[in-house]
Amino acid sequence: MSAVAYDPAHHPAHHPAYDPAHDEGARRTGTLLHDSGAVLGRHLRRIRRAPGVVLLTQGMPINMLLFFGYVFGSALATPGREYRAFLVPGLMAATAAGGLMTGMFQASQDAQRGVMDRFRTLPMSRAAVPLGQTAADLLATAAGIVPLALVGLAVGWRIEGGAPGALGALGVLLLFRFATAWVGTYVGLVLRDEEVAGQLGAVTFVLPLLSSAYIPTGGLPDRLRTLAEWNPISAVAGAVRDLFGNAAPAADAAWPTAHPVAGSLLWSLALLVVFVPLTVRRYANSGE
Repeated sequence: MSAVAYDPAHHPAHHPAYDPAHDEGARRTGTLLHDSGAVLGRHLRRIRRAPGVVLLTQGMPINMLLFFGYVFGSALATPGREYRAFLVPGLMAATAAGGLMTGMFQASQDAQRGVMDRFRTLPMSRAAVPLGQTAADLLATAAGIVPLALVGLAVGWRIEGGAPGALGALGVLLLFRFATAWVGTYVGLVLRDEEVAGQLGAVTFVLPLLSSAYIPTGGLPDRLRTLAEWNPISAVAGAVRDLFGNAAPAADAAWPTAHPVAGSLLWSLALLVVFVPLTVRRYANSGE
């Protein structure tokens, strides 16, 4: 058998199309996806081992729908079935905002128990741990919206905007949940104390109350109405109602509420642009 002579000119590094920076970027992307997948699997197993927490977080919006819809519905300007149709998208928006609480608690718990320190000793991407945690939270939220939607359909809520609108509404909800999970993860890494995070998490329940998630903002006092209409949850709730075809946005409201789809997307993207690098940097440096 004749030997094949090695020609250095055929080495990839000498090929005109060879780009070492591109290869390095592809390798880092592959590493990030692989490591994030491992962290995502850990968090999904963690959720599966805590059925009580799952039942609590998934059951609370349903309980609020039944309680607010039937107890308070008759006292509001949009009574009965009309109010329940208004309330269901608002509860979905409030559920999406819950990423702040879950991200904060999980990150602070892992930081306090030394899990984050152990991850940092491994040869893995620094962005993989927060990305895997927020992605797992996103999947759990997507599954959790289903029972709320089914109960909403049972009490009179309907999807009037067709399949494209429904898919758009789901996309708005999940993008906002993903953004708030990054915010919560950053706060949890700063706190590093699950007890403090739990106490602070209870305060986050106030945020949907200061929005249009549960009631229209038109009847609020001027200052409170301004605060509520600039609340990101109001934009998300309005976008979901608009895309589902349940209610048109108020033309005389603040810009994010009057243009809820654009407003909700801008709020979500702004939160991601700010908190993704902050969270990754905080995770990478929190052991120092």
